Amino acid sequence: MTPTLKTYPKYKNSGVDWLRNVPSDWDVFPFKKIFKLSNERVEDTPSLNSALSVSGYRGVEPRDIESMEGQMPSEDISKYRIVRKGQLAVNTMWLNYSGLGVSDYEGYISPAYRAYNIDKIVNKKFVHHLLRSPLYIQKYSSLLYGLRPNSLQVKNDDFEKIEILVPPLETQKNIADFLDEKTKVIDELVAKKEKMIELLREKRVALITHAVTKGLDPKTKMKLSGIDWLGGVPIEWKKLPLKFLFSYQSGGVWGDEARNDANDLICVRVADFDFVEFIAQSSDFTYRNLPDIKKWLLLDVNSILLEKSGGGDQQPVGRTVRYLGKEKATCSNFIQKLQVDKKYNSEFVILLLSALYFNGVTLKVIKKTTGIQNLDLPAFLRTDVFLPSKNEQKQIVDFVNINSANIIDSIKKMNQQIDQLKEYRSSLIYSAVTGKIKV
Repeated sequence: MTPTLKTYPKYKNSGVDWLRNVPSDWDVFPFKKIFKLSNERVEDTPSLNSALSVSGYRGVEPRDIESMEGQMPSEDISKYRIVRKGQLAVNTMWLNYSGLGVSDYEGYISPAYRAYNIDKIVNKKFVHHLLRSPLYIQKYSSLLYGLRPNSLQVKNDDFEKIEILVPPLETQKNIADFLDEKTKVIDELVAKKEKMIELLREKRVALITHAVTKGLDPKTKMKLSGIDWLGGVPIEWKKLPLKFLFSYQSGGVWGDEARNDANDLICVRVADFDFVEFIAQSSDFTYRNLPDIKKWLLLDVNSILLEKSGGGDQQPVGRTVRYLGKEKATCSNFIQKLQVDKKYNSEFVILLLSALYFNGVTLKVIKKTTGIQNLDLPAFLRTDVFLPSKNEQKQIVDFVNINSANIIDSIKKMNQQIDQLKEYRSSLIYSAVTGKIKV
């Protein structure tokens, strides 16, 4: 709550347990009084060819199909649902992550989504903030159903039974204008900090790339590598394919292999990767009594985890981290465990693989299918690299760690500041749209 803002003079019981008390002149209306389902499809307006997505942070946004963010539309999009400007777009499979919003754009969305016309008794900007507020996200989360965590959703009927807070129209406009102004300032601050983080990342990438491809001695003699992006390399470094650095077997575990038993086994996912420090320490996600878990799937501190498959992410797969957790753990089927040969320094190998990723080498071996990116692992492991002696590998690792410590620290602090700004943004929206503060 913002202490400089006042509260309303009188409050009343809303009559809805989860909405609690609201200002005395506010109403509560059923969803269907305000929102009417629109069944327009692309086949009704074939000229409409702009794809839209629902962002968890901002709402409905244009989608760049080439970026492979989210599900790629099929060749026949005639059954895709049309969203008009000013309509509410809803993804019931992503409601607990703010998967809805009033659209400022016109285009099409997945046929699994829904679009609603909005009655004039509500201000569209107000209802956009309201339905994406923490109170409503909490309500959606309470309505989730499904067998597995990654397949939960809210039934359409349950969603359409949700009660809607409706202040007087003038109050709605005041709240919407206030939140538009305040969130714009916060979003601009977040964008500036994200830009600074990007510049720091670029600085660290340059540091890592130069160290693992050129070494530390600027006076060393160089030879042509024969690889375009690499250029010259130290004359003493040895050339070999990546596959000689590791032992590996394909495989992983799927969520439906879980059993209800007392024997927990941590399963590391891509979501647990820290791409600032290139490590994965632990996971909140556990499987129970995995049947016949193979010994080679268990992780140890020398394991490198390679993201070999994924979807819904603008970044291509191929990122790597080192597992540092002490718990008994395995990895998901979207991750490849690579065991570094003891002849090589595993931390150096992480830096080398990261340089390959940052310089677009992994992009050349990614197979793109509908909504999914898959790394062609055998092709990737045929990539030629140049390695110094193990002693020099250790020196390079120490150099990179020392010279990137301040960069990592700055990135972490800025990420914390971004989290605080987003938390404040969320709190401000909650307080305004629920009547906890008067604007």
